Amino acid sequence: MIHDNDTSNYSGNRPFEDVLRASLSRRNLLTRSAALSATGFLAALAGNRNVVNGAIAATTQGTSDVVAQGSDVIVAQRLSPAINFSPVPVAAGSGPVPTISSDYQYDVLIPWGTPIQPGGPEYTGDPNSRPTASQQTQQVGIGHDGMWLFPIGNGNDHGMLAINHEFGTNPHILGKDNPESLEDVRLSQHAHGVSVVEVRKQNGQWQVVSSNNSRRIHVNTPVTFSGAAANSNLLRTPAGNPALGTVNNCANGKTPWDTYLTCEENFNGYFGVPTDGTFTATPEQRRYGFSAEGFGYGWQNFDPRFDLSNPAYKNEENRFGWIVEIDPMDGSQTPVKRTALGRFKHENAEVVVGQGGRAVVYMGDDERFDYIYKFVSESNWRSMRARGISPLDRGKLYVAKFNEDGTGEWLELTIANPVLSAQFNDQAEVLTYARIAGDLVGATPMDRPEWITAAPNGEVYCTLTNNSRRTPAQVNAANPLGPNPDGHIIRWRDSNNYVGLTFTWDIFILAQDTHAEGDERTFSSPDGLWADADGRLFIQTDGPQQKGLNDQMLVADLTPALSAACLRE
Repeated sequence: MIHDNDTSNYSGNRPFEDVLRASLSRRNLLTRSAALSATGFLAALAGNRNVVNGAIAATTQGTSDVVAQGSDVIVAQRLSPAINFSPVPVAAGSGPVPTISSDYQYDVLIPWGTPIQPGGPEYTGDPNSRPTASQQTQQVGIGHDGMWLFPIGNGNDHGMLAINHEFGTNPHILGKDNPESLEDVRLSQHAHGVSVVEVRKQNGQWQVVSSNNSRRIHVNTPVTFSGAAANSNLLRTPAGNPALGTVNNCANGKTPWDTYLTCEENFNGYFGVPTDGTFTATPEQRRYGFSAEGFGYGWQNFDPRFDLSNPAYKNEENRFGWIVEIDPMDGSQTPVKRTALGRFKHENAEVVVGQGGRAVVYMGDDERFDYIYKFVSESNWRSMRARGISPLDRGKLYVAKFNEDGTGEWLELTIANPVLSAQFNDQAEVLTYARIAGDLVGATPMDRPEWITAAPNGEVYCTLTNNSRRTPAQVNAANPLGPNPDGHIIRWRDSNNYVGLTFTWDIFILAQDTHAEGDERTFSSPDGLWADADGRLFIQTDGPQQKGLNDQMLVADLTPALSAACLRE
């Protein structure tokens, strides 16, 4: 998404390229590349309105092929028994229709406007007959992104599908550049958020089926806050309006107790100032990227909640930028914003169970020069829930500092730190302005941290999509990553089974190392990331690709034998 390319971190903390320069020179990792291959699509493609039915598995030969291409290109290098599928010729590398391996098929499922209940109002894409704002609350939203299927029963052919709707432009939703009424704004607002729909495979195809738990969660849906910042004045407005909504829902997570986590990313762009208004951003607002224009949605012209110059709605912007927990199996439950996880531009939330049964949540802040975070629950998650306490409400929030010797530290963001208590009044303020807290404790600015995933062997991986804002002055012969238009993937291993305060790290792959002529692993702008239980790392791209290719989904084999042969020093 274009708005991911903004920058609002001017803290002066030691940039990651300085750390990486020394580390790569020391360990000579530039000569090592991950073994990559490709898969089918596992997520909804908003532009093509497709969902792939099934995940592509593996090949055994030692050659490279393109496995599936279309509007999202899929490249394969057949390397191991973990990756086995029929390839697609490289010539199929572009075009509006996805081409996938002959071993698999894809079905069109839940495009924008699909009724969340069969028989409900439907929008079929006719530009002359757009849905009303009310109808949109009964329809699947736009801009599909992260999602998770929660099975019903023991099989994989029936479940509740929770899916994010990240963004949709005014011309696409409204058919015009700017809203002209509150009704227009409401239509746009209701196209954002989350859809929870019950789906079932019937006669070989996935279909939406009737469900008491299907629902739309959008910008005007009631929500509640929990955790240390829940009762803070920073989350109250002089107007006394209720807490409502979620927006710019990017990636996601799943908890061990089977709830869905949706992550609010570029929330700042929906706020602004009316055409005839004025606005001077506070330092806190500047750090989060707020401006008079926003992203051009124009909501502020008709909905005072999103007018930064309206004193009655001061602090409304602080109600966004959180991780929201949703129960997909109970449509009556109010979504909860978990403030203990911090406020920033969340990409996803990878939840693992660490030492002592504690819930550990890894999170990336998707903006140039921003940070990687970790939350560790207070105690065993089962015990906490048995006592009626959410594991996501009590615990400690940390931010990562990467050292050039391949080690790292998790720096706690706590008001007990004199550096933070000199700036903030309480822990609620630390959490609400987690970015600023990260600046103050000396976290390492990264190249757009996006999805994070934990592999079965305990390693944690994070996509760093790109950063073209680095200047040539920051580059030397030992560091080819400044500017870094193609991105890379970093990995680390925490001490003490995920909950420790130190870690070791290295670079899994530099995307630019795959661009040599004849190298069919080529990719740029890694984004989506997921490690499966069999040791495969699925990698999605979101951005310009080399060699004229479209966006891709690839897979790397993380099995121990391959890691020992190809990835270690």
